[in-house]
Amino acid sequence: VSIEQSRNAINAYNYYADSEKIKGNIILYGERLDDFFELVRDTEVPFTNKDERGSAKGLFFTEKNPQITLEIHPETDSRNIFDGISVQGEIPEMVGGLNYQYYLEGNEFRRISQEAAEQIAPILEAGPYGQVSFVVGRNNLSEFYHRVLPEIRECVNIIEKDSETIEEYIWPEVEFVFYLDAEKRNVTCLAKAKYGEEECELFDWLEIQRFKAPYRDAYREQEILKIVRQFFPGVDKEQQLFHCNDDEDIIYGVLEQGVDTLLQLGEVKSTDRFKSLKIRRKNKITVGVSVESEIMNLTIASEDLAQEELLDILYSYKQRKKYYRLKSGDFINIQDESLEELAALVETLHISPREFAKGKMQIPVFRALYLDKMLEQNENIYASRDQHFKKLIKEFKTVKESDFEVPGELEQRMRNYQIVGHKWLRTLEKYGFGGILADDMGLGKTLQMISVLLAAKLEGQQAHSLVVTPASLVYNWQEEFARFAPGLSVCPVVGGLDERKDIIQNYQKWDVLITSYDLLKRDIAEYEDKQFRYQVIDEAQYIKNHTTAAAKAVKIIQSKQRFALTGTPIENRLSELWSIFDYLMPGFLYGYDTFKKEMEAPIAKYKDEDVSKRLKRMVSPFILRRIKQDVLKDLPEKIEEVRYAKMEEKQQRLYDAQVVHMRDVVKSQAEESFQRNKLQILAELTKIRQLCCDPSLMLENYDGESAKREACLELVKSAMEGEHKMLIFSQFTSMLELLEQDLTEEGIAYYKITGATPKEKRLELVRAFNSDVTPVFLISLKAGGTGLNLTGADIVIHYDPWWNLAVQNQATDRAHRIGQEKVVSVYKLIVKNSIEEKILHMQEAKKNLADEILSGENGNIT
Repeated sequence: VSIEQSRNAINAYNYYADSEKIKGNIILYGERLDDFFELVRDTEVPFTNKDERGSAKGLFFTEKNPQITLEIHPETDSRNIFDGISVQGEIPEMVGGLNYQYYLEGNEFRRISQEAAEQIAPILEAGPYGQVSFVVGRNNLSEFYHRVLPEIRECVNIIEKDSETIEEYIWPEVEFVFYLDAEKRNVTCLAKAKYGEEECELFDWLEIQRFKAPYRDAYREQEILKIVRQFFPGVDKEQQLFHCNDDEDIIYGVLEQGVDTLLQLGEVKSTDRFKSLKIRRKNKITVGVSVESEIMNLTIASEDLAQEELLDILYSYKQRKKYYRLKSGDFINIQDESLEELAALVETLHISPREFAKGKMQIPVFRALYLDKMLEQNENIYASRDQHFKKLIKEFKTVKESDFEVPGELEQRMRNYQIVGHKWLRTLEKYGFGGILADDMGLGKTLQMISVLLAAKLEGQQAHSLVVTPASLVYNWQEEFARFAPGLSVCPVVGGLDERKDIIQNYQKWDVLITSYDLLKRDIAEYEDKQFRYQVIDEAQYIKNHTTAAAKAVKIIQSKQRFALTGTPIENRLSELWSIFDYLMPGFLYGYDTFKKEMEAPIAKYKDEDVSKRLKRMVSPFILRRIKQDVLKDLPEKIEEVRYAKMEEKQQRLYDAQVVHMRDVVKSQAEESFQRNKLQILAELTKIRQLCCDPSLMLENYDGESAKREACLELVKSAMEGEHKMLIFSQFTSMLELLEQDLTEEGIAYYKITGATPKEKRLELVRAFNSDVTPVFLISLKAGGTGLNLTGADIVIHYDPWWNLAVQNQATDRAHRIGQEKVVSVYKLIVKNSIEEKILHMQEAKKNLADEILSGENGNIT
């Protein structure tokens, strides 16, 4: 035995010996025997005991099947009449492992193959080891010769004595014949067993008293009868037939699987009436598309099916049926891919049954890109497209090669991806589509939009534009226009009511008006009769709730072309995306109730991947989203880290007490009361979060420790030692005040911006921070989420987590944007074992929802 085999054997010995407290011996059986054989296969293992001459014999372990011989003799009864056969022979004694059989032959210990073991199993069961002797009676003789002997002949030598006498009593092996017929709306089966020229009805087994022939293979016939009854459960006693009970589902099962199953059992004969029944598995669907102005003409037809039947088939598909039965009696397999895609297309395009029945439908041209994607991915649907449709699709697939040029004065100032964005926006405009420029924060969405407005002016178009933005960004937009497009006359709609009213009434004096969401709500009546070529909404998440006055106001404005800018089209839920598209192209995502029922609920609640893919196909051509790491190879890395702080005893007791209080509040409310008191619940949650930030936010005279406040101050000092500049964000302005106290006590200079900081003052503070050595900028999360360029900082500290990650990322991108030359480190301060950890999980869930729709392999068409 090799050294390796010895080592394995010793390990095996130690294992078994230790496990059973055996010293000196291992009893080999079951899995042990299999394992031991593998260790010593093809080797000789010596015995420890010696023979009388003093030499030690051994066993050679090898694989070899036994040589077995069986003799078959005819048997007669007392009257010397043939009564059956006797089978006799010798077989070696078998030793059973777990997976193998073994036997001893001379000095060889042999393992037989699993296949041979299966073949000789009937013999092993017939008698004790060593001697085989059994009798087969005349009634079972045919079964023995037809079913047992063929199985063992490969490994057993069979010797027949007086075989001619035996053969006289062996009936032919049973065969089966099935006669199929179709009657009106039913299918019948006559099932027969054949023994040579003799035919017997399987129906006999339903009425045992009619059974007469002792030679019949009862086991086999009844086995086949069970299978026949699976497909033909009905019984016609008069004609001895089996049938389908006039049940279309059962008939479809016969055509789908039954015939193939019977063919495997025997011969199938059928009438012409049965042969005429078919399952159509391939249906040639033709879709014709042509474009006229803003309308797309669509025709859907099938060479083999009437339009009404095609409509019924799609309805059956919607009911999740497997088939549809035509008037001709044929079945249509609804699992056909072409029908599946056609049903999805009709559902997405919201084609009514009446329109479909006519065969010619008119749908908005903004469905063209989705329709092309559907047709492109289904080879089973033949599509005929006119030149206008082909041109539209080609231009969207080759945006980078389009003829739209950026204004010459911006050509050297715009990056390549920004030029692509310009061309994409112009391509949308050419066909009257709205779109969302959803680039990451800091990639220059404002510049890309300005380039489009400037190009329209340079091309001589009467292009009055309205830009709607958060109040804090009105002057930012004005500065950006002055910087990149001084040739455009721009006027911010600010000042008192009379001043704003005068600007709006004379809107044609300027190329661009800039107003805030808040002022647009107040002034909406003044815009009633005004017509703009372009309407642009910045930070479009401001209209994410379609029921708000801001959302309603931007949708009232009359504008030929609409665009939306936002790095976060989806912050919390899919309804936010619907609201933006309702502004861009009303009806594109249907009415909200329909969208909620057909898309939002299936995706958000039930994780329906098919609906998710369909929504992505619909919206992706109208969303251009690039992330920094994909387009800004020269942008420094952003490193994110979660910093945990652990509450000390006093703070922990306060936190635990507040949690218990909140649980009692929630438990005490009935379901309807809970719905009414959501704001109270939110207020209680806010208290818990404030305790994480600093108990002083809740308790005026709190004099204990604050784990996170101390951790933040340590982080600030450490960053200053490395000569870093940092932004500190918190949603609680009162928390910023506490941090102000700490910075003042430590003699650390800082700036601060909150929602109360005037817009002009914000720009002044930003310029100062980016140019001087002040190390800290305190910013309230909402006030600092948009419009600030703070590339002077290279560290971002989020003091407390907000409910969704998108808002925090917007704040982070004040530093991690174009112009940043240093690696940006982002620290999230989180109190261990608190609600803040759960908020992190919620952030990730919302991010996954947005990524599923806005990115991935089915991303935007460019």
